[in-house]
Amino acid sequence: MNFMGDDGERIARAVSILSSASNVVAFTGAGISTPSGIPDFRSPDSGMWEKADPFRVASITGFRRDPSAFFEWIRPLARLSMNAKPNVAHYALLKLEQLGKLKSIITQNIDTLHTKAGSNPVHELHGQISSATCITCYKKFPASDLIRQFVETGHIPRCDCERQSILKPNVILFGEQLPFETLQAAKKAVRACDVLFVIGSSLEVAPASEIPLLAKRNGAKVIIINLHATDFDGMADVVLKGDAADLVPNIVKQVETALHASVQ
Repeated sequence: MNFMGDDGERIARAVSILSSASNVVAFTGAGISTPSGIPDFRSPDSGMWEKADPFRVASITGFRRDPSAFFEWIRPLARLSMNAKPNVAHYALLKLEQLGKLKSIITQNIDTLHTKAGSNPVHELHGQISSATCITCYKKFPASDLIRQFVETGHIPRCDCERQSILKPNVILFGEQLPFETLQAAKKAVRACDVLFVIGSSLEVAPASEIPLLAKRNGAKVIIINLHATDFDGMADVVLKGDAADLVPNIVKQVETALHASVQ
């Protein structure tokens, strides 16, 4: 895809920033996974919150009151996540890591697609759907077989403990705190980076939305790629509106070309 005019100039600026960086951190949201067939949560008409009340089906209070509502809501997402594969944007970030530029990924997504693509480390701020914990004895289970059985049968997964309590996927629900160690590791990475590469996040959910501010306070440049405007566009060094699957591979390819040219 060819980008002309202002977009071409912004892409060139992003390529220049990334090429000269020594420590890039990517911060990703749902927009990087929608090309893999996983819906986001807020887009009009297609977002998952258009069809459900998040505080009824996806809050810790709602889960405790009626876990069946949560499992009914998450079942289609679990099916999509189980079958989804990383797309070209995920693999472009892996290439940026292999080029020695990208040092870590912070993601709001629970789909584990960055890990499936081979990226490391990945700080999953909102948890992930690949493991589950008993709500009574707190025993942890790998969730791949559990998810498959749940998707196929609709039966809510339960622990093998005496009470056979429900297994809660290790995703962060509304009303739960983010995992402390993961959040601290993410903040440490942001404080050390010289470029924060934001991809596909609306930057509306705190405290994850505070990540760009933390980067700026520590002197990092910020590049934002998203389909829609965010409240942080005014403070970013580069803002590109478009599909991550189009823009990210294009930018990383140009970074690779620039780096190869610089050593010849």
